[in-house]
Amino acid sequence: MTEIHYEPATRLISLLDAREIGARELLDHFLARVERHNPSINALIWQDVERARAEADASDRRRAAGETIGPLDGLPVTVKESFDLAGAPTTWGDPEHLDNVAGTDSAVVEKYRAAGAVVFGKTNVPFMLGDWQSFNAIYGTCSNPWDLTRSPGGSSGGSAAALAAGLTGLETGSDIGASIRNPAHYCGVFGHKPTWDIVSGRGQSLPGDYAATDIAVVGPLARSASDLKLAFDLLAGADGPEARGWRLDLPGPRRQRLRDYRVGVLLSDPQAEVEHAYQDAIASLARWLEREGATVEMDAKPEFATGEAMEVYTMLLRAATSKRMSDAMIAQAREDLRRLPEDAIPYRRRMLEAQTMLHRDWLRWNERRHELMAGWERWFETFDLLLCPAASSPAFPHDQAGERHDRTITVNGKTQPVVDQLFWAGYPCGYYLPSTVAPIGLAEGLPVGIQIIGRRYDDLTCLHMAGLIEEGYCRFTPPPGY
Repeated sequence: MTEIHYEPATRLISLLDAREIGARELLDHFLARVERHNPSINALIWQDVERARAEADASDRRRAAGETIGPLDGLPVTVKESFDLAGAPTTWGDPEHLDNVAGTDSAVVEKYRAAGAVVFGKTNVPFMLGDWQSFNAIYGTCSNPWDLTRSPGGSSGGSAAALAAGLTGLETGSDIGASIRNPAHYCGVFGHKPTWDIVSGRGQSLPGDYAATDIAVVGPLARSASDLKLAFDLLAGADGPEARGWRLDLPGPRRQRLRDYRVGVLLSDPQAEVEHAYQDAIASLARWLEREGATVEMDAKPEFATGEAMEVYTMLLRAATSKRMSDAMIAQAREDLRRLPEDAIPYRRRMLEAQTMLHRDWLRWNERRHELMAGWERWFETFDLLLCPAASSPAFPHDQAGERHDRTITVNGKTQPVVDQLFWAGYPCGYYLPSTVAPIGLAEGLPVGIQIIGRRYDDLTCLHMAGLIEEGYCRFTPPPGY
């Protein structure tokens, strides 16, 4: 059982149920791995070992009495730092919130604990959850277990790194700009971005924030598709006052057999060119799908221009995140926009325009979004899923200089603004679509994942395809040395 830390959560729960291992024993195994491996990765940034051991002991007592309280009983799990966990700080990596210690649990933690999970720690994030890296002035830099010189992704970078290194049994992240999907892709694990507003984000906020944020979602990360499904089933559904009025009733998978699926596949796009080795990995997956009998059409995508999809998403994204900006910051954004050079990258202009737009302008952008959403609906009348990259490349080297929009990455020997990758984030996310990332192998020695995009509320179809790919094509592979 030396490799038990890499087993899927569903397998760990089976071992607990069979009493082949105890909850305390399993927790102590993960804690020992954290002590050994976390110093180099810096994925976990807060733990409550005493409380976790007490909860694990209680789980063992329940099983000895022939009782359990839920489907995660005794499973050691961690959560992203941005989720409230009673007694733990929620800072979002911002030193101004260092003293913000949660008094109650977030909805995610409540649901995990109600299912019996032992929540023993929190994982690293970027400053204000705003990067595809995970570093901040409070907790320092989180590194990718596959290559410590590279990013684990963000903003749920600590979540994905902890899973990949076998430091936890299950994780949960949030996603407004690929913050679940990007780390899953970079670290070689699974992640699911749900349809917007079907998983509660309560308790994943800073003091003074109450309203849900447009585009932003909460969802699971794991080492298997079955774990994603288990966690998603626990997390999805109405919460709080909304539960008085509605119940979630998602449709099942659109197809039952792989050979009945109709999928479109994109390898790259002019909005965000993709590394050739990553394109090759996706093309290999597409050929396997065809051999298995699925109907595959290359370069199949909705009728609207991808450039328009990028523009609309960026404007709505940066409008959504502007609510945290002070009056002084908005005034500076107006001045920056006035002085912006003509040759500035498109993202920079859109960001400043979005941060300073009038509400009536936002309404017009929202109308354009809904026009594109109708285009997605028409496309999904012919296809069940769209498979595409999660980013432009495998994990890139740490780069903490300046602002994110000024940084670059190298793709196919050419310099690309790192923010161009927002296209792959926003193509589904800006239009409230679900998408799952599943590992499909290595490109240039680093893990890469496929993004599986479904019709709104077809989360179970995305998860089903991820499971089929896992079963027949590629499973989670541990990074060497852990």
